[in-house]
Amino acid sequence: MSNKTILAVETSCDETAVAIVNSNKQILAHEILSQKEHKTCGGVIPEVASRAHMNHLSNLIESAIEKSNLDFSSLDAIAATSGPGLIGGLIVGTMMTKAIAHVTKKPFIAVNHLEAHALVVRLLYEVKFPFLVLLISGGHCQFLIAQDVSKYIKLGETLDDSLGEAFDKVAKMLGLDYPGGPLIEKLAKNGDGTRFHFPRAMIKRPGCNFSFSGIKTSVKNLLQKLEMNEQDICDVCASFQECISDILLDKVNKAIAMAEFLNIKIHDFVISGGVAANEFLRERLEKQINLNLFFPPPHLCTDNAVMVGWAGIERLQKNYTNSLDFPPRSRWELEKILP
Repeated sequence: MSNKTILAVETSCDETAVAIVNSNKQILAHEILSQKEHKTCGGVIPEVASRAHMNHLSNLIESAIEKSNLDFSSLDAIAATSGPGLIGGLIVGTMMTKAIAHVTKKPFIAVNHLEAHALVVRLLYEVKFPFLVLLISGGHCQFLIAQDVSKYIKLGETLDDSLGEAFDKVAKMLGLDYPGGPLIEKLAKNGDGTRFHFPRAMIKRPGCNFSFSGIKTSVKNLLQKLEMNEQDICDVCASFQECISDILLDKVNKAIAMAEFLNIKIHDFVISGGVAANEFLRERLEKQINLNLFFPPPHLCTDNAVMVGWAGIERLQKNYTNSLDFPPRSRWELEKILP
């Protein structure tokens, strides 16, 4: 197939991003704006996020086109994250890209945000299907077997908070800014990870489901007993990361066993999503997992349009395009995605 080029948009949460990617694995442009409006709120305000996307998206698209030295006629398709995510932001990005696709008479591709996270490593490395995926982000936490583009088996998921959400909530309890994950990781470097013991939820249960709400409650109860000096905060952060790494390692081993039980030979293991940027968790898993382990670089772990563009390329190569009446979806299970 000849080289294909896609304009992609990501607006599922609080990152407004645009990228131009081609099937030769080149990133021709990448514009991203991280919304600062939510920092004082301790979390993302959906209405504020939607308005910010509306204010900035057209300028980012114009900038990406200019930096790529292309024009709209040079593109082969237009892609957008169309779910899952905050519905207001999804509507902004999907409607904008549909309008461009309509005017330029280019195919429109509705990208599942989770599939974009799962496939982005294939832009960077030779990862072949089938492979195991752990998605750990602010909104999602689940194990999947990626059998092919648009073909996934879910092995387990969080029953309450996502892992990124757990990081942010613990950070808020500690008086840290949003987003909390990077700050917890930074403070943990000066902490004692053995000082406090938090519950390793569900590690004695079969299967790959997670639960993080109990850890959050345990941290809250502990903080009520501490004077909370600087060392206390560092030790809580380090102990929290140790707890999370123990849970992830246990569930990874169970996911590998489940793949074997399903008679699916797995050689490659992909860990993606915002929490996958955590270096402590990366190093712990790298030391103890006997598979080819792949992480996107940190700037492609968090929400970005490059991953949307690459997922669009993979779908375009299989002629998986969508009509302009495709509705954005706040919920869109990856294992139920259709070609």
